[in-house]
Amino acid sequence: MSAIGGEYISTSAVRASLDHHTSLLLPLHNRPHDIPLDRLSTNPLEQHQDHISQDRISQEQGALGAKANRAEHRPPALRLNLEHVSQESQELNSSPGSGSEDYSQMGRKSEKPRRQNSDRPSSQATGGQNGHANGSMDSHLELRRKHSPLDSPSSSSQTAHLMSREDFSLDEKPPLTPTSPNANASFFDLPRQDRRNFLLLVLLYFLQGIPMGLATGSVPFLLKSHLSYGQIGVFTLASYPYSLKLLWSPIVDAVWSSRVGRRKSWILPIQTCSGIGMIYLGSQIKEMMLSAGASDGSGVWSFTGWWFFLVFLCATQDIAVDGWALTLLSLPNLSYASTAQTVGLTAGHFLSYTVFLAFNSPDFANRWFRSTPVEVGVMTLGGYLTFWGWLYLVVTVGLAMLKREDRTKEKDSIMAVYRSMVGILKLKNIQSIIVVHLIAKIGFQANDGVTNLKLLDKGFSQEDLALTVLIDFPFEICLGYYAGRWSTIYPAMHVWCWAFVGRLIAAVIAQGVVMLFPAQGVTTWYLLTVIGSHIFSTFTNTVMFVAISAFHAKISDPLIGGTYMTLLATVSNLGGTFPRFFILKLVDQFTVATCHPPSSPPTDLKSLKGDLVTSAFSCALEAQKHRCLDGGGKCVVERDGYYITNVICVVIGVVTFWAYIRPAALKLQALPLRAWRLVHPDGGR
Repeated sequence: MSAIGGEYISTSAVRASLDHHTSLLLPLHNRPHDIPLDRLSTNPLEQHQDHISQDRISQEQGALGAKANRAEHRPPALRLNLEHVSQESQELNSSPGSGSEDYSQMGRKSEKPRRQNSDRPSSQATGGQNGHANGSMDSHLELRRKHSPLDSPSSSSQTAHLMSREDFSLDEKPPLTPTSPNANASFFDLPRQDRRNFLLLVLLYFLQGIPMGLATGSVPFLLKSHLSYGQIGVFTLASYPYSLKLLWSPIVDAVWSSRVGRRKSWILPIQTCSGIGMIYLGSQIKEMMLSAGASDGSGVWSFTGWWFFLVFLCATQDIAVDGWALTLLSLPNLSYASTAQTVGLTAGHFLSYTVFLAFNSPDFANRWFRSTPVEVGVMTLGGYLTFWGWLYLVVTVGLAMLKREDRTKEKDSIMAVYRSMVGILKLKNIQSIIVVHLIAKIGFQANDGVTNLKLLDKGFSQEDLALTVLIDFPFEICLGYYAGRWSTIYPAMHVWCWAFVGRLIAAVIAQGVVMLFPAQGVTTWYLLTVIGSHIFSTFTNTVMFVAISAFHAKISDPLIGGTYMTLLATVSNLGGTFPRFFILKLVDQFTVATCHPPSSPPTDLKSLKGDLVTSAFSCALEAQKHRCLDGGGKCVVERDGYYITNVICVVIGVVTFWAYIRPAALKLQALPLRAWRLVHPDGGR
């Protein structure tokens, strides 16, 4: 029983009334509406004359008349609050290309009887065969929220979901219809609550960037003096959880505590485990790195396992944060979620990559901070991990105490989420974008994964490399922000294609920079050349990342929380992760280098770090190179596998871009939002 205006009304009566009005006024997830929501409560039959036949009107008038007689004895406060209905079920599909014919067709389709309690998601997209409908999705967002049953949007289940919400009320006036995003809105134009939530998202993404910057940036450089390119390729497997998180993302989306909150139920324990794990690694990392390089690099597998676990925790947190981003920001400002992700991850990665490498370098520390040179840097890997492990725990406590998440009683079946995910994967449009993601980054793999390592091989110091990335960072942050703005002003996939071409050019420029390495060592002009090349490369990389993230945010369906967005982000990450292992292996395979013994043996054999080299042998691998140099030999590179591998990658990138990637990307950009949605066999969306 519910007390409304001093009168007790049974819950079943309220449910029946809501069911009836929902079926008439708001056919949830079935068709777009061109009628303002604030007019729906006045005379529902007049609003639906274009969609309901005359005999249907007469039948419903009788039903409404009977309900109106019963409602005369109820206080006027009994009004349906459309606040959450507008958020959870409204789809503002105002594509320029969709005319009255499209709406009339949808109206006739919605007259089909709805299937109640359906538990099978469909893999079809609305709006024509294969999800290809007239209209454009440019600058439009799907203004919907998640509701409880993922695969049965019946009116009774919708009503149960709305009434289960903690802030459900029947006593408030319907809100105004949400407006479309303002592409020209700056950060300071956002509402105060959106600014706070934006900064929270930046902080959470920043924390994820700390261990990721170590795993994908600093640690491979620290291992380069001990491992070959192929063995470093083994360590790149530690980043695979970000490319495999799709496998457990439905669990994160469906299992949670209503007392803690849907997203905080995962973020709080994951950050706690990450903090403890980083503290432990900080105490053991020195011994682990020594064992990784022992026995010709065979210990790298166990070392990789520890980092795999830490990255797994970060990937799981990323699933929860991605889902939370869809609800933390208001719908008109949802595109700022990709900006928060870019700024946060970039800042965290920069701190763990650039700043850490600089302060870890003995040369940098001796030059700027010490009067007496020592053989270690200001900052060690163990101390850095320990510091951030404790800070992880502090932020987790603050998040638990200071940030309240909107609570809801809805619960989803894990299998229902997996079925929805399978339904998404069956969409032809999703299959197309998956293919694009898997092949798009092949053209840049050698540049992204090998160029900086090759510079170190040539004689470029760790200090100069840290300085290069340090100068690049302000450009990356500022241009990343404007890239987010560009993705709201221009079609996101158009921006992505422009950056794709620029990134291929950057790969060619990078190879030229490596080939021009001065024989006398790094000079000022060469350092400036490396800095300019690096800025251009990271700029195009950032623009591609921001543009594709903005596109994902636009097409992702909040109906299934973070699973949709995580699926797209996972496939995008996989496209940049899985080729890396093979690319590094190819560099070793194509490289030909021979160790030549010294022309005259040294007089003092004790000065050698190893056994004297007396005969020629291959020194293509790092362990063989160290053996050669320690024994007084000279390793001469006759064929550098980096150049061959980079040329192969760029050629593949050019061919695939013009033959498939660009046409497919522009075609996907032109689709309306409804082409990315699941529908039921009865027409329910």
